[in-house]
This record gives sequence, C-alpha cells and structure tokens, in this order.
Amino acid sequence: MLLIEVGPLDVAHTRYAISPLGEAMNALRVAAGEQPAGPLRPWAERIAPRYRQLVREIPEVEALTTLFRRDAYNADFIQPPPTGRRGNLAALTTREGDFAAELAVVRATPLERVRTELARNLAGMRRPPRHVQQILTAPDVLTRLADAIEAAWHALVEPDWPRLRTVLERDLVHRAGQLAMDGWAAALSDLDPRVRWRSEAERGVIEVRTGRRDVQERHRLDGTGLLLMPTVFGTLISYVEPPWPYALVYPARGVANLFGPPPAHGGAAALARLIGPHRAQILRALAAPATTTQLVRQLGLSLGAVGGHLAVLRESGLITRTRTGRSVRYERTPLGDTLAAD
Repeated sequence: MLLIEVGPLDVAHTRYAISPLGEAMNALRVAAGEQPAGPLRPWAERIAPRYRQLVREIPEVEALTTLFRRDAYNADFIQPPPTGRRGNLAALTTREGDFAAELAVVRATPLERVRTELARNLAGMRRPPRHVQQILTAPDVLTRLADAIEAAWHALVEPDWPRLRTVLERDLVHRAGQLAMDGWAAALSDLDPRVRWRSEAERGVIEVRTGRRDVQERHRLDGTGLLLMPTVFGTLISYVEPPWPYALVYPARGVANLFGPPPAHGGAAALARLIGPHRAQILRALAAPATTTQLVRQLGLSLGAVGGHLAVLRESGLITRTRTGRSVRYERTPLGDTLAAD
C-alpha cells in the first residue's frame, strides 16, 4: 500500500501534464502483449505488423520490452514524468507534450544512474536472452535505448497523436475542474479502482493499492502538489522516488470509442437504433466534455456532420453546451448519461 499525505496547499500546487514519450512506452507495452489491450484491441490488431517489423529492424526495442514488469520496479529513466504546469490548462495543451524535449531528458541521464536502474529493474527477473544482455551492458546502452524509444514513437503513436492528444486534453480539463470545484475526493473518485481518498482532520491521504499489500509506504507532499497524467494506453503508475516529482499516471476517460466505436450490442445497439448510429457515437464519446473539433478528431466524422448531430442532441435535452473563452464545450445531461450507459 502506498500512502501519499496531502495538505491544504497541495490543491493549488497540483499540476497536469501530457506525456507523448510516456504514451510511446505504454503503447509499446500493449503492442508487445505485456499489457491487455482491452478496448484498444482494434488499434493493437492494426499496428501488429508495424510492431513486428520494428522488433525485426531494431533489436533494442526487444531490450526495452524485456524491462517491463508488473507490480514491481521499472527503470525510471526510460519513462520520466514531465514537469507539468499549474493553472492555465489552455497553455498546457499548447506548450506541453513535446516528445523531443522529453527524449532529450532521457538522453541526458547520467550513465551511472542508467546502470543502477537497469540492475534494479532486472533483479529477480529471468535472465534475458544473450543478445538483449549485450545491449543492456553495452557502453552506449543509453543512446541505443533512447533511439528505440524514438522509433517506437514514430511507428506506434505519432500517426494517431492528434486523436490521442484530444482524449488526453479532455480528461485533464475534466479532472482539473473536479479538483478545483469539489476537492480531492471528487477528483480521485473515478481515477482508478486502486486509488482511494481518505480524510484525516485538516489533511488527507491518497491510498494507492500496490502489488505488495504487506508493505506500507508513506510519503508527504508538503505543499509541492501532485502531478496528474492521463494515459490512453497505460495503467496506473506512481512516481514517489527522487529526482522525480510525486506523480500519478492513470487511465484516461473516453478510450472505449477512441479508435472507432465498440461493436454494437446490448444497450449500445439499442441506443443506435433509437437516435441513429452517429448520434449514439457522439453521445457515448461525451463521457467527458468535448469541443466540436475534438469530436471530429476522435470519431473521424466531418465537421458539418458533428455540428448537426450536436444541435439535434442539444434540442432533445441530451447534451448542454458551455462557452469558455473562445471554446464551446459539450457535455451530457443526466438524461444523456442514462441513455449512454452500458
């Protein structure tokens, strides 16, 4: 069990970030079969030939996948958390999320730290194949692994990045609003089943269930705030060791419809028959508030079609719209939530 103590100042100092490098590593986990694809199965099947070619042409990619572990230590230098920004989420979505900048941080890792983290990562694991051992013990191991991360980004994530980023941005806006308006309990309520909020007088504790239930590890934010990072491909990840900021990576909302709607069955099929397949897609995609442009990127429909369907859904009382600056965001009403529920 991981316990993170939160004080009154930590809400104001909590940051939000989008990490394209993190998405590249998480996508690699799914492509390699190290993590269940779940609703991302259409994506995993589509990129499977691309992934096999990547492994054939760049042996260091296999070395990266060898390091993946569940409920145990994974080397931090190959997936460092970004700094994140406070306050203006509009600024975050235009200036954060620079893959090249994140990769530069990886390449700047001191070799001594690389060796230490690799040894800790491999401790207790089955001995890797000889060719993987040669890569992980090579004098230029950092350069070779960084090149492999870059290749994974270009092959697996970059082609879909505008659509992926849209989902991540929407989740951050939703999460930041929950935290600002209703506090930690609301912001963490649907973050992940393994995360729970517990109030303790003026402070509170974020409980994170880990693989080792017999060990309790306690940390205190002390006004530094928490870094929250949604992921499309990944699962829950916590950062509590220096030099990284305290951070939680969590599954983003709205992933189910990301690469096309799931097969119509049960309530989804009935909803499509009731209001039409494209309107049903849009209503289900509005599990988190979105702009017209974000829905166009996510669903692959034309701007005119999305705008027309949004107008009908709004007139029917299934969605509402709110203007924030130059943006207009749509979200479901309670009736819309009921109809879109599985």
